[in-house]
Amino acid sequence: MKIDLSPPACAPDAPPLRERPLLTPEQASHLERTFKMLANTTRLRMLHALARAGELSVSALAEALGMKPTAVSNQLQRLTYTGVVAPRRDGVQIYYRLLDPCTASLLDYAWCFTECAAAEASDWETQEGVAQ
Repeated sequence: MKIDLSPPACAPDAPPLRERPLLTPEQASHLERTFKMLANTTRLRMLHALARAGELSVSALAEALGMKPTAVSNQLQRLTYTGVVAPRRDGVQIYYRLLDPCTASLLDYAWCFTECAAAEASDWETQEGVAQ
């Protein structure tokens, strides 16, 4: 299977991955922080809901996730602080949206990777069972 390493649609001006210089330790550290921030089931579900809807209020997001608005607000503060989501005030309501389209692409790629890895693992386990 050939893997497409061209720039994602969200960053069309970026050079293809294979043409980029090796990550510096500082760049790798920033990337690690990004993955750590995303490595949370609640935040991943929130980002997916925002990617689907485009923009949601705290109460609508809380309802979609089956959570209390205060818990959602806490996570949204973290996502806002790290520049993943952006708020917009409309009267007393605050709406949130993904700040960068790369976020939705990253979620899509990660979900694809997870599904493909699970399928590959299942195929490998089946082949191992046949070989024994």
